[in-house]
Amino acid sequence: MRKFGYLIPAILALGFQTAASMAVAAQDASGILPSGSTVRSARDAFYCGERRLGSWFYCDPEKARDAEKAKLLPPGMPATKQLAAISEQLDELKAKAILDPTTENLIAYMHYQREQLDRASTFADVWGRAVWQNPDLDYTLERPINSLGKQTWMADRKAQKASTMKSLSQRYGVFYFYSSACSACRVFSPIIRSISDRYGLEVLAVSMDGGPNETFPRYAVNTGQYERMGLTGNQVPALVLFDTQTKQPIPIGYGLMAADDVMDRIFTLTRTEPGKDY
Repeated sequence: MRKFGYLIPAILALGFQTAASMAVAAQDASGILPSGSTVRSARDAFYCGERRLGSWFYCDPEKARDAEKAKLLPPGMPATKQLAAISEQLDELKAKAILDPTTENLIAYMHYQREQLDRASTFADVWGRAVWQNPDLDYTLERPINSLGKQTWMADRKAQKASTMKSLSQRYGVFYFYSSACSACRVFSPIIRSISDRYGLEVLAVSMDGGPNETFPRYAVNTGQYERMGLTGNQVPALVLFDTQTKQPIPIGYGLMAADDVMDRIFTLTRTEPGKDY
């Protein structure tokens, strides 16, 4: 087949000439040459009918026009309706391709899908450029996502938390509610003690069942402090930060927590406003 490959262009040219000749021969008695559409019809009859090359030579003008119409939207249509129309058309082409998987239907669906993917890619590209050029839109300036930025941000945050913890003793105290029968409390008590010793934070341990605490030998028995601190459910262990200036309790949380978790919660509750650090 490769041996005769050079003949293919000549054969195709001959086909076009033959179709044109047939069209010229078909002129009527008045001597008027048939229109271009007649020439195209003769050519299409050869390629689309005899050779059956429709998928490559766009032999179905109705389908071609339908495809073009699918791209056009009425002028002045609201953007939301345009998006809805695009989604509807995409779903229709997909359903048609699934129910009647002809080459033409699949190509129509894939072309339209590609157009929408290109549209989405352009949107994402412009979005990124806009963020780069408008710092008020760039959230990564507040919370970096790249490795170097994250490392720097975390180092700064760690220093801020340490500074906050050191200054707490001047204004805040901590109520630590526990139970002598609570295994989580036995693990949590040394964690609270280490935070207290490290930052000079005063901790008042309160026993919910009247039992002792090895880590906090000086403890109080609950006589309503739990409820007055705004806690519910008798869940232990529980931590409350108490503001000596405003006389307001600030519940930190319930359950077993790591030291970093406790510090992070205290920093968030005392140094950040809701919605500003997320």
